[in-house]
Amino acid sequence: MKLNTKNRNAAIKAKHIQYGPLNVSKPEGYWEDIADFWNTSVDAAKDSNCGNCVAFDISPRMEDCMPLELDDDGKLGYCWMHHFKCHSARSCRTWAKGGPIKDDKRSKENQMRGKQ
Repeated sequence: MKLNTKNRNAAIKAKHIQYGPLNVSKPEGYWEDIADFWNTSVDAAKDSNCGNCVAFDISPRMEDCMPLELDDDGKLGYCWMHHFKCHSARSCRTWAKGGPIKDDKRSKENQMRGKQ
């Protein structure tokens, strides 16, 4: 758990990542800032979230590792890009289209790639 928290906190503070918003119910300017960074609309930024990022792992094998159940705002998954459990309703500046990861084979491939 300590490593997860360390990696998440680093992703929040890193200028090139800016993981957030802290409270998805009260984003307090987060989506406006990230939309400005990406030179896009706030709606487009909100649609580019962890839940549909190529690095977001919600495979059965990963869901078995998650400490909490789903909530009303989304679900927990694992970010292979920054190596911490993240929330589907959040985002960061390194978001990439193509996710989420839903099958165990692809999840395992990402795990093995990370060990190289």
